[in-house]
Amino acid sequence: MPVVKLTQQFTAHELRCPEEKSRIEYCDQELPGLYIEVRATSQGQGTYYLCYKDGTGKTSHQKIGRTTEINLLEARKRVKTFKAEIALGADPRAEEKARKAVLTFGEFFEEHYLPYVKPRKRSWDRDEELYRLRIKKVFGHKRLNQITRQQVQSFHTALKEEGLAAATCNHHIKLLKHACNLAIDWEMLEANPVSRVPFFHEDNKIEHYMDDVELERLLTVLHTDENRPVCQIALFLLSTGCRLNEVLSAKWSDVYLEKGIFTIRAINSKSKRMRSVPLNESAVEVLKQLDTQGEFEYLFINRLTGSPYRNIHKVWHRLRTKAGLNHLRLHDLRHQYASFLVNSGRTLYEVQQIFGHSTSVVTQRYSHLSTQVLKDAANSASIKIKEATANVK
Repeated sequence: MPVVKLTQQFTAHELRCPEEKSRIEYCDQELPGLYIEVRATSQGQGTYYLCYKDGTGKTSHQKIGRTTEINLLEARKRVKTFKAEIALGADPRAEEKARKAVLTFGEFFEEHYLPYVKPRKRSWDRDEELYRLRIKKVFGHKRLNQITRQQVQSFHTALKEEGLAAATCNHHIKLLKHACNLAIDWEMLEANPVSRVPFFHEDNKIEHYMDDVELERLLTVLHTDENRPVCQIALFLLSTGCRLNEVLSAKWSDVYLEKGIFTIRAINSKSKRMRSVPLNESAVEVLKQLDTQGEFEYLFINRLTGSPYRNIHKVWHRLRTKAGLNHLRLHDLRHQYASFLVNSGRTLYEVQQIFGHSTSVVTQRYSHLSTQVLKDAANSASIKIKEATANVK
C-alpha cells in the first residue's frame, strides 16, 4: 500500500498494478484516508475510495468514484465532505450496511424458520419440500426486505402456468406469508410483502361416493384380500370417518372398547384438539380382529418392519383396482362415512361433532347428501295435506 503524492498527472499516467499482484492501493500523501485502487484487469485506471473508521471503530471503505468519471480535485472535495460528516457521527455506508445486515430469505428459512416449526408443526417437512423445490430458487438469494409483492404475485402466477393445482400454488404463498409474519414478529422485517396477494379460487373439493354395488365390490375385496393389515385399516377408515394419519398413529391406549370410544390425541388431530370418535359395531369388529394388542403399542403394525404403517397408498391402489374403483382415494372413505350418516337421517351438527370440524361451514359440504332425507321430510307434510283433503271430500 504505497503512500504517494496523488496528482492529476499521476492518475492520468501512473496507475499501474504490478504483474505479481491482482490489485494495489495508492494512498494520498496530502489527504489521509483517500486512496486509489488499481486492479490488474484495469491497468491505467482505478477507483477512488475513502478509508475511515465507523462509530464502532471498525475500518470501512467508501467508494468515491472511478478515475474515468471524476478528476482528483472532485474526489478530494467529496472525501472532505464525507470526513466532515463522519466527524459529526455520520456513517456514509450506514444504509448499505443496514441493507446487507438483513438476512436472505434462504438464511432466514433454514436457520430460523425450520428450527422453529419442526417441534411445533407436524407438516414441517412439507414446508421444507415446497421451499427446496421451488421457493428457494426464486427467493432464497433475496434479502427479506428486497422481496416485493409484485415478485410474489409473479411467482404465484408462474406456479399456475407450470401446471400446479390452484391449492398447491396457494400453499406456496401461505408458506411465504407465514415465514414473513414470523420475521416481523422477530423484528427481522418491517412489513410483509406477501400480504394482500390473492389466492387462486378453484373448486378442488373432489368427492367420490360409492353406490351400493360399488360398496359391495370394495367390501368383498377388503374382507378377502391376503393383505389383511391394510384391508383392516381401510375398513376402520370406512367405519369411523377418521383421517388416515389419525388411524396410522392410533395406539391401543387410545381405544376404550368398554365405552365404545376411540380418542384422537391433539398431536394427531388436524384441528390440534383432542376429540373422541364413537366406535360402531363394524369398527369394533375390526379392532377385535387385530393381533397387535398386548404385543405392540400401535394398532396397525407392519409385520415386516415391526413398526407402525407410514404409507399404504401402493397397496391401496392395488386394492381399489381389484374392486374396479380406480378413482377411489383413501380420503374418500371419510366422505363415504359422512354419506352413511347423512343419508340415514343424522343431522349435519352430529356429523360436525363426530368429524371434529371446527365450524359448521366445513360440514356444509355434505349438505347435498341429505336430499332424500329432506324429500322424506317434505312428504310428511304432503301426507297430512292428503289426509285433510280426503276428509273434505
